[in-house]
Amino acid sequence: MTTGGTPFAPHTDADVEAMLEEIGAGDESELFDIPEEVAFEGKLDIEARDEPAVKSDVSRMFARNDDLTEFLGRGHYSHYVPSLVDHLSMRAEFLTSYTQYQPEITQGFLQVLFEYQSMIVELTGLEVANCSMYDGASALGEAATLASRLRRVSGDTMLVPTHLRDGKQSVLENYCDGAGLVVETYSMDDGAVDVGALEDRMDDDVVAVYVENPTVRGVIQEELGAVGNLADEHDALFVYGTDPVALALLEQPAELGVDVVVGEADTLGLPTSFGMGLGLFATKEEYLRQVPGRLVGASDDDAGNRAYTLTLQTREQHIRKERATSNICTNQAWVALRTAMHAALLGPTGLVDLATDAVENASELSGRIDELSGFRAPVHDRHHFREFLVRSDQPAAAIAGDLETEGYAVHVVDDHLLQVCVTDTNEAAMDDLVAAFEEVAR
Repeated sequence: MTTGGTPFAPHTDADVEAMLEEIGAGDESELFDIPEEVAFEGKLDIEARDEPAVKSDVSRMFARNDDLTEFLGRGHYSHYVPSLVDHLSMRAEFLTSYTQYQPEITQGFLQVLFEYQSMIVELTGLEVANCSMYDGASALGEAATLASRLRRVSGDTMLVPTHLRDGKQSVLENYCDGAGLVVETYSMDDGAVDVGALEDRMDDDVVAVYVENPTVRGVIQEELGAVGNLADEHDALFVYGTDPVALALLEQPAELGVDVVVGEADTLGLPTSFGMGLGLFATKEEYLRQVPGRLVGASDDDAGNRAYTLTLQTREQHIRKERATSNICTNQAWVALRTAMHAALLGPTGLVDLATDAVENASELSGRIDELSGFRAPVHDRHHFREFLVRSDQPAAAIAGDLETEGYAVHVVDDHLLQVCVTDTNEAAMDDLVAAFEEVAR
């Protein structure tokens, strides 16, 4: 019998009866204290099926999906993942490994995680990185609670850009509510930080300032050094949102005065999942004891050989709950493994080439759409990374619907704004997308 692809050995009725008798319980329900108001008394009414029947049902359900070429982005990006990543990461010793608590039997996995951390450190210029964040939104939330614990000022405000994905802001607000922080927004100027407006807003009540680069609209921001200076002048934490591909091309966050880097690390190693991923989290060594999740460190064994182990685990299961820095309990190791493999396969040159293509393809595609009657692109007069906005004379929802009929998916941002994202996985369809835009504008 199997569950989730791994062997599962169920208890027999005799085993269950013996265990219940040993602890003095009448049945399994006595092991749980479930309040009546949330207890489920009904039946799930799920018909039992064998494996072929389940596969057949799922296949038919998936076949109902529209067969669209996606030009979607806004935080979820598709890059080609080399097949070698699948072949290596799907090895049994990786798939069946739980959290690497026992270093004597998990040296290979621990080394991979150490290399992942090292890659993030090299890309960000900061000294410490972990691999235990659910996604970019939770990483941002953890940065907020880190700022709250450090609390170098008496205030309680975290500033974020007005151009922030709703889901990310919602997660951040949940974190901030528990930490006694409030989230406020600052203005944007042509898709980037309005430094003047931010300067006017900065005060001693601000504990952290969050900036994304590229932004959710794909804009590459300038003058971020000025943001770092403002944060430093007001003793606020400078939190920077990005991803590993963008980091290969943009200025190192550490050079801008950044205190914490967060974002989606799964732009490498995973196909687009529009959900589960790997949160990027890196910070300065002085905040080492405040880092959430787990850190893998290198040491020597008793024979003098290099060895790896979990050196810092600040989650609640390992220390007193009131002293824990985070309650994130996931093991994102397998996802970090894939990200590290993908980055290693690309190498420094390949990573820079991938990032350069993200700028050049966005520039080319936006320029071609801009030449069409009824469209203007990009809306923001700045450099873009992967994605950009398109202003449509016709209602954006209608244009997106017509493009869907032609076989293409794009984002609707507002009444007359569309967003288009191009990467190495859909760049071959750029000509057809332009032709589709031309067709639906008639």
